[in-house]
Amino acid sequence: MNDILDELRWRGLIAQSTDLSALAEALSTGPVTYYAGFDPTGPSLHHGHLVQLMLLRHLQNAGHRAIALVGGATGMIGDPRMSGERTLNTKEVVAEWTERLHAQISRFLDFEGENPAQMVNNLDWTAPLSAIDFLRDVGKHYRLGTMLAKDTVARRLNSDEGISFTEFSYQILQGMDFLELHRRYGCTLQTGGNDQWGNLLSGVDLVHKADGVSVHALTTPLITKSDGTKFGKTEGGAVWLAPDLMSPYAFFQFWLNTADADVVDYLKVFTFLDRDTIIELAEQVESDPAVRKARTAQRTLAREVTTVVHGAEATERVEAASAALFGGGDADALRHLDAGTLADAVAEVPRGQITIGETTIVDALVAAGLEKGRNAARRVVGDGGAYLNNEKVTDTDRVIGDDDLLAGDVALVRRGRRSLAVVTG
Repeated sequence: MNDILDELRWRGLIAQSTDLSALAEALSTGPVTYYAGFDPTGPSLHHGHLVQLMLLRHLQNAGHRAIALVGGATGMIGDPRMSGERTLNTKEVVAEWTERLHAQISRFLDFEGENPAQMVNNLDWTAPLSAIDFLRDVGKHYRLGTMLAKDTVARRLNSDEGISFTEFSYQILQGMDFLELHRRYGCTLQTGGNDQWGNLLSGVDLVHKADGVSVHALTTPLITKSDGTKFGKTEGGAVWLAPDLMSPYAFFQFWLNTADADVVDYLKVFTFLDRDTIIELAEQVESDPAVRKARTAQRTLAREVTTVVHGAEATERVEAASAALFGGGDADALRHLDAGTLADAVAEVPRGQITIGETTIVDALVAAGLEKGRNAARRVVGDGGAYLNNEKVTDTDRVIGDDDLLAGDVALVRRGRRSLAVVTG
């Protein structure tokens, strides 16, 4: 347990702490009960939450006692944003999202064994609390000056829209969580992203004022790209951890596309690979052009993160699909892909409509937009640059039939090595 802070620091997982030396002493003298909260303000966790989940597991692996809190109560309000008031979701929607987050978090922590994690919902102690009790027992410990000085609150107060009393009260509710977990489970550490520092301090101050005990807060840095652009945004939005919002294939490809300048930092933050392995990959990225060209570090990152989030079986399917489509795989490899994985893998490639049993490879190339006209398509086929389901086609009269259809009733046509499209009947 003595080395856990050094490990977290090396991985770049420490930004701010209330008292790092005191926390180090607490971690070294015995198991510390700690928690992080996840609000169901959306139907899934995303890449930002993944940083906290990795931190929670590192601490649990070091022998400390993890609590994952899903905010069934705070999720009905939402942490104030810089951009303006949130739209409140219905209780039914928040309850549904709470269950989805429960299921996602359960993949990351060990809830069995000698040191099991716990899952809690702050609605359990917030819902029974009357407004009078809330104001008398909790609200009396808060001072408006401190609450108003919080960065988000100050900015919103100076905006045209202002801030509602509902969102203004969020920091009290989050602080109350720390107090409740301290009283119920002896929790003495809360972790969160660096943008949550003010809310974490709210809980630290409340526990000190209400129970006269000093507790700890620790934040992780907000992950950025080396070029200064925001990390974790795709054309489809956030990098969701739920497979129905972002397929495992698309998730894998996101990490595979990591820049050389970022991949080592992401290996430290988002994987459980040991230090020696990461250092070796870092040296290879720095000095070995073959490794950079093969994107070995990126492929390792994508494989590790996808396995953590979606499981080893999903990762194997994704890698098989990637190899079959772009790694020079043969037709047999394509036919072993299931319909869902294949559909995810070709979700963003061009598509064309054909008539099965009548359309030739020439017309399929045109229908899929891989060539502008039949004459150009004929030349591609004649020159050996046309492929149907990874098999070279040199006969311009080759008709695409039922036997050519893969799982999901699609066929793949290709011009050259990289220009791929899907055709359907």
